[in-house]
Amino acid sequence: MVPDFRSLDYEIASIKRHRLTLFAILWKKLRVVPEFRSVHFTMKLIASIKRHRFDTRRHPLCIGKNRDSPCLDSEAEDIHLTLQLGVDESYSLFVDKNDGQSIIAEATIEANTVYGALRGLETFSQLCMFDYGTKSVQIYKAPWYIQDKPRFSYRGLLLDTSRHYLPITVIKQIIESMSYAKLNVLHWHIIDEQSFPIEIPTYPKLWEGSYTKWERYTVEDAYEIVNFAKLRGINVMAEIDVPGHAESWGMGYPDLWPSASCREPLDVAKNFTFDVISGILTDMRKIFPFELFHLGGDEVNTDCWNSTSHVKQWLQDRNLTTKDAYQYFVLRAQEIAISKGWTPVNWEETFNTFASNLHPRTIVHNWLGGGVCPKVVAKGFRCIFSNQGFWYLDHLDVPWDEVYEAEPLEGINITSEQELVLGGEVCMWAEIADTSNIQQTIWPRAAAAAERLWSRREAISSGNITLTALPRLHYFRCLLNRRGVQAAPVENFYARQPPIGPGSCYEL
Repeated sequence: MVPDFRSLDYEIASIKRHRLTLFAILWKKLRVVPEFRSVHFTMKLIASIKRHRFDTRRHPLCIGKNRDSPCLDSEAEDIHLTLQLGVDESYSLFVDKNDGQSIIAEATIEANTVYGALRGLETFSQLCMFDYGTKSVQIYKAPWYIQDKPRFSYRGLLLDTSRHYLPITVIKQIIESMSYAKLNVLHWHIIDEQSFPIEIPTYPKLWEGSYTKWERYTVEDAYEIVNFAKLRGINVMAEIDVPGHAESWGMGYPDLWPSASCREPLDVAKNFTFDVISGILTDMRKIFPFELFHLGGDEVNTDCWNSTSHVKQWLQDRNLTTKDAYQYFVLRAQEIAISKGWTPVNWEETFNTFASNLHPRTIVHNWLGGGVCPKVVAKGFRCIFSNQGFWYLDHLDVPWDEVYEAEPLEGINITSEQELVLGGEVCMWAEIADTSNIQQTIWPRAAAAAERLWSRREAISSGNITLTALPRLHYFRCLLNRRGVQAAPVENFYARQPPIGPGSCYEL
């Protein structure tokens, strides 16, 4: 069965400037019923193909049997596999020659899953170049045979929508750009002390903590973001940070504050606090199917628990210190998340403070500095690497090469421990970023981390990266610009600065 994308994508099919007739998808290896493969798999590939419609608007990907332009065949073994951590994203891409020339005749992608096929399609699209002389797509230096798979299963970007609200159109644009770099997890830091912008039906007053009634996400908005990401092979991991970073919760439910003068951490002494957490997680479980859920747990200042009379009494009755209460809160929140079918992720302070008592399923998220992941995996926990010195994108003075050279497995030499490092993520904290500048703050530095997380260590850790990686990063930045992503120049002294003068995007 060969679906004709003209009947499925009117926007592409109605192009008048350049003719598009057929994008061929072959189903030789599919072991599912035809009805399913013609809908489910096709839908995912449509999303990926539409993502590259800037190419098809200018030049056809395949014109019938005419091999003057690239024609792609795709084969995938398993098209109904759930998108979860560790899904097979490997693929093989073969680009043939045409009559001894370097312009291709045909390209074939083979993958075990639809998500591998999507990654292969992304690679294929980045090989395609428009030749202004012939006005057609060409791929030079063919033939190509690429066997590719990611080094790490978790390749993420944290997006903070509490410090500054981001419209869903902007979030979608960021997700789209993530797929170009083969990132596969959007860590959605939805809520923080400044605002609580998301709808929670079980506790509808919570989003009274949003900045304004116009800066909110409905349940339907969240569904839309998750589904948009899924069609691009990207999971969405939600985060509610507890017990700190939670002042905004009390705008709708003041009882969550220990007192009017102690607005965070959340009130550890009241069962109501944990009822609300349970309600939030119950509602979010209906939206976010990804197996990981981030519970925060960082930067918790417990001083005001001791200065609030009812909390102080609660501590005394149980012979607990505020440090004990912090542990109690985190572990109880973990139990709630696990009861909903989630694996808890916590910032590293929880490990640094009471590692031996964390639930064994805990994934520790490193951010404070180096040397943490080695300690985490030595104790049998899994780790996500986000060393703030290199992978915090709001640190505008961190250049691309320091981002590129940050190594998640640094100091970990035992294979079994290396396997406990799931990967890493770059973090786009939004105190000084909003819709006006967020894309140029993310890109192109996030691409440096993306290559580190995807490619084999030996392929990217040797030689002079200025000679090897820098040209690739320059080219990728230009590709992002062509696709409408406002990626800043690569070698600015400070990230997201504009160009310092006239010049080509491509010529260094």
